[in-house]
Amino acid sequence: MTDMQNNRIPENVKKIHLIAICGTAMAALAAMLKDLGYEVTGSDRNVYPPMSIFLEENGINIFEGFHGDHIAGDVDLVVVGNAVRRENPEALKVIESGQCFCSMPQALNHFVAKDKKIILVTGTHGKTTTSSILAWLLYHAGFDPSFMIGGIVKNFDSNYRLGKGVYIVMEGDEYDTAFFDKGAKFLHYVPHMAVLTGVEFDHADIFRDLDHVKNTFELFISRIPAESTLFAFSEDDNVSELINKGRFQLEKYGCNAADNWQLDQITIDSPWNCFSVKKNGKPFHSFKSMMPGRHNMMNMLAAIGISHKLGISKEKITEGLELFKGAKRRQEIRGEKRGITIIDDFAHHPTAVKETIRAVKNTYPEKRLIAVFEPRTNTSMRKTFQDVYPTVFDDADLICIREPSMLEKVPENERFSSSKFAEDLKARGLDTHLFPDTDQIIDFLCQNTVSGDNVLIMSNGGFDNIHERLLAAL
Repeated sequence: MTDMQNNRIPENVKKIHLIAICGTAMAALAAMLKDLGYEVTGSDRNVYPPMSIFLEENGINIFEGFHGDHIAGDVDLVVVGNAVRRENPEALKVIESGQCFCSMPQALNHFVAKDKKIILVTGTHGKTTTSSILAWLLYHAGFDPSFMIGGIVKNFDSNYRLGKGVYIVMEGDEYDTAFFDKGAKFLHYVPHMAVLTGVEFDHADIFRDLDHVKNTFELFISRIPAESTLFAFSEDDNVSELINKGRFQLEKYGCNAADNWQLDQITIDSPWNCFSVKKNGKPFHSFKSMMPGRHNMMNMLAAIGISHKLGISKEKITEGLELFKGAKRRQEIRGEKRGITIIDDFAHHPTAVKETIRAVKNTYPEKRLIAVFEPRTNTSMRKTFQDVYPTVFDDADLICIREPSMLEKVPENERFSSSKFAEDLKARGLDTHLFPDTDQIIDFLCQNTVSGDNVLIMSNGGFDNIHERLLAAL
């Protein structure tokens, strides 16, 4: 499997097959290709709602599991998902048969983004929210943008769109591309404008340490064209170090007086979060949004800067932010029963957990905040942040920790200790409870929550459908 000569996209493609089609990005790509008129099939090991329904509604035939026979001889191109290993039966079939194949970023570039001006959002945190805001602001201003985002944008009820305008908004993921391309996904894109929200250590299954992460971002930054613009978060020391190594036009955003875009006065008038912005030290405009948290204001600040540079008026930006409904799984209220509100969030990295808890607590200071956390990522199930996680829950009133369900994936000497985590939280004076499974968390919450409580559930996975099950149990 060393011969990669067919890692290319041929002319006159008509039929495309996607291996591991049920991933968020792969499913969006499949739907885009279908909308563009290609015949699309796909396969995956875990075919279940909501992604299976999404694909079926788009008229895409899905095969359960992986088998070489799923790839017909008349398939012109096979798109290989990031999760696909070299030993996958369909990957083996592709290489042995000599069929043309490519990665998801290659396909997105070739079929969707090749004639567009790319607005690329990169960074360890905030990519989905910032991308969603940008896509909505461009749409609201009449730019008719395309986009592909790692979460469902509520205003569109979709994570993708094919527009006729010149711009496409995309997330730039630092994760590797495919088994035959271990470079970061974002290295495939040449941005017209880019955002760098922050650089921290994450993805311990891919990166050795922080320096490895920084080297990857440095490579990306070095490739940004001189005529392009990078909007960089000024309060991140790693970002400040890296942006000195590029040739592009630079605009900084943050809370520093020297920033091109400065977050100024902040007030909360529930449900509105209000803030004023300065541009190059001078008052620019005041905005309000229903998205809570300083981190979300920073996401909005980057989007405001780009929108203004693209010629969108202050008035249109203001209207757009007020009408923006957010992205699913980003501080999303899933429901309320008996006066108890269930909130869902994708937070899993310590920084994201801390900012999410703080945002919810500051928005509802009079309510008790119950934080429910599942360490599920390849990083959080390792001891990488063993001593950091206990420091980020201080704003929670009650904490429920689920023991990782897939800990066997991690070498024993590298595993995260949930029991130590719980003990360290208790040592900080925090009311903490550790559970072996989701059922026991639901039982505990049913018995120990009261009207007025906010239950914030944080995981990058489905968490055994805890949100709907808890609402039903309440």
